Order: sequence, then C-alpha cells, then structure tokens
Amino acid sequence: METQVHQKTAAPLFTRQALVRLIIPLVIEQFLLMTVGMADTVMVTSAGEDAVSGVSLVDQINLLIIQVFAALSTGGTVVVSQYLGRQERENAATAARQLLCAAVFISSLLTLLALLLRGHILTLIFGGVEADVMASALVYFLLTALAYPFMAVYNAGAALFRAMGNSKISMFCSLIVNIVNIVVNGALIYGFDMGAAGAGIGTLVSRITAAVIITVLLRHPDNLVRLSGLPPFRFRGDMIRRILSVGIPNGLENGMFQVGKLAVLNLITTFGTAAVAANAIANSIAGVINVPGQAMGLAIITVVGQCMGAGDSDQAASYTKRLVGASYLCMLIMCTVLFFLAGWLVTLFNLSPEAMRSAAQVLRLFAVFATLFWSPSFALPNALRAAGDAVFTMSVSLCSMFACRVALSYVLACSWGLGMALAGVWLAMFCDWLVRAVLFLVRFRRGKWRLIQVI
Repeated sequence: METQVHQKTAAPLFTRQALVRLIIPLVIEQFLLMTVGMADTVMVTSAGEDAVSGVSLVDQINLLIIQVFAALSTGGTVVVSQYLGRQERENAATAARQLLCAAVFISSLLTLLALLLRGHILTLIFGGVEADVMASALVYFLLTALAYPFMAVYNAGAALFRAMGNSKISMFCSLIVNIVNIVVNGALIYGFDMGAAGAGIGTLVSRITAAVIITVLLRHPDNLVRLSGLPPFRFRGDMIRRILSVGIPNGLENGMFQVGKLAVLNLITTFGTAAVAANAIANSIAGVINVPGQAMGLAIITVVGQCMGAGDSDQAASYTKRLVGASYLCMLIMCTVLFFLAGWLVTLFNLSPEAMRSAAQVLRLFAVFATLFWSPSFALPNALRAAGDAVFTMSVSLCSMFACRVALSYVLACSWGLGMALAGVWLAMFCDWLVRAVLFLVRFRRGKWRLIQVI
C-alpha cells in the first residue's frame, strides 16, 4: 500500500456524547445478537443433549460463515468511514453499493456449496460424533445455510450504519431478530416438538426479517450514506480493491480462526457428548461476557476509520487508548461476576452433572484470563484494521492460532502426564490470547499503522 503523512485536524472528531451514542446501542445490539444463538441452544436443550450438541456443532461452522461476512463488512466499514472522514459522501455511497452486491454474491455461493456438500462437510469435520447428534446437525445445517444471504445483507447494512455513526438502527434490527427468533423457536420446539429443525427455522425466519428491514432503512433520505436504489450491478474495480484490501486479510484471519476452532472442537468430540455440551454452554456464556468488549471493538473501527480518513492519526491513537481502556473496565466487571456465578449459571442449562462441572471449571479460568488479555487481543487490533494494517493482524492471528491454540490444545489435553481434557483446550486458547496481546501492543506503539493509505 502507499503511505502518507497524516496531518492533524483542528477539532475533535468525536465528542464524549457522540462516543456514548455510538457505543451504548452497540453494546445492546451485541447482547441481542448473542441472545439469538443462546436462544437456540437453551430452547433446544428440551430435546436432549443430542439435539443441543448437533446445534452447537453446526453453529461452529456457521460462525465461520458469519466471520466471512463480518470481514467483508469490516472492509466496507473502513472504506466508507474513511470517505466520510474526508467528507466525500458520493464515494461513500458508491462503496456501500459495492459492499452490498459483493455480500449477496459471496453468500449465495456459500449457500449453494453448503446445500450440496453439507453431509460431506459434517462427516469430514465431525465424523466421530454419535448418529443422533449427526442427524440433528444435518437438519439444522440445511435450514441455517438457507439464511446465509440474509445474514450477509444484514451484516453489510449494519456495518454501513455503524460507519455513519448510527448504531441505533442495527440495535433495533437485533431486537426484531430476537423477538422473531424466540417466538418461532418457542412455537416449533415446544409446540410441535421439532427440536433442531425448529431452531433452524427460527433462525431462517428471523434473518430474513432483519435483512428486509435494514435494506429498507438504508434508503432513508436522512442517511449520511443514502442508497437511493440498487441499479444493475456495475463493477467498480477500484472500490472493490479498497474494500478487499481490508476484507480479504480480515476474512482469511476470521476464516482460519474458525477453522482452527473447528480443529480443536474435533478434538473435544473425542472426550464424549458431555464435554461437547459443556464446551458449547461455556462458549455461549463466555460470548455474553465478551459483548461489551466486542462493542468497543466495533466502535474503534468507525472512530479510527473516520480519523484516518480525515488525516489525523493522533486522534486515532487517542481514541483507541480510551476505547481499549473502556473495554478493560467492562471485562473486569463482567468477569468478576462470572467468576463467582459460574457454578449457578451452568445449572440453567439441561446438562448432566459431569458437563456442569466441566463448564463451571473452564468458565472460572476464562474469567481470570479474559480480564487480563482479551481487550488487547481482540479490541486493539480493530484500530490497526481501521487504519488498513489488516495484513499484520492476519499474520499474527493465524500464526498464534495454529501454534498456540491448536497445537498446544493437543499437548495440554491429550499428552501423557497432562491429560487436562477440556480445561487443557481452554488453557491453550488463553496462551493464544497472550501472544496476540503482546504483538498487537508492540505494533500499535511503534506506529507504522499511521502511515498506511486505504483511499
């Protein structure tokens, strides 16, 4: 990429009130989105551990797909934010159209592949699972794969509103998603005893609803970036390259991150159904704890993107420190609560005593390590991505993932003399966080990211 020297702008680009207006809806939105996945897991437990295990296994694949959509949306957010920082609204609108068209095209291909190969994919990754677990996984995978294009459109639309500094819209859509998902799940799982199929239909219907709503709202004339229509697609190579310069490295990073998690999950399946269920529940609860930090990370992309577009890397650095600090504070509060309530929280799920003990153990470990290392591992690198330094974050994340989380999982969980099973897998994950945190902090302090030019 080309480099440039960023000059300071005269006034702060974001007031305290503007940051609060951006962050609070993001926190609520992330909680609501997390509730969609948790609702499927919690409500399907009534069908037994086979159903909840099947749903949790497919959700790991779906997370991989969602991460691809999120990476593409991040690329679009960075480009649109930087154009808005330069006050170039027409270019921002052009980038937004290119993002939406790319999202529809890529998600449609992924849906087609999933529908044709879902049996082979599940057998390849989770071939050792019990037959009843595989049956639930197959039907849930079929229904959720149909939702991919709608997930992609929603992710792109929500990212565009965040780039404009308007996170209330995506919060509103998330609320609608939750209401629709819970109502449909309740009717089909409890009313018609459809188990994993009911959860899949609930996901599909809720994602369609969210995509339709956010598409309509993108056409509102008051938007900073208004999509007055979607004419026949006209390829803009320059704009697509800008989006993909961030989106591809971020997509590879997120995609391979999920591949690594699937490799570890394949190891966990050898520990038995109780371990799979305990891991699924622990991941769901830990995901809720991460929500405020994730919201800070999303805010960092918008704020740093606009600062870099305006040519003020000093403000970008200052806002990053403030938002990462806020992420630390949120994680401290959430993890303290989790540490003391972990034993009670796992009783809310329909698990065996063995699964509850394992889930509570890893959640207490998570509470300690997430307080220390989560924010610099996951919130801070968003500042680097927003500046266009996505190749570095990708390289660090991939190397750390496979060297620490995957390889070390087998060492700690299975090796003679250690044999820590599920706890060993989670400890390997914490080592991954430590490596990331150190390298991202060093990169941020050295400041090379300040010289990268995206637009």
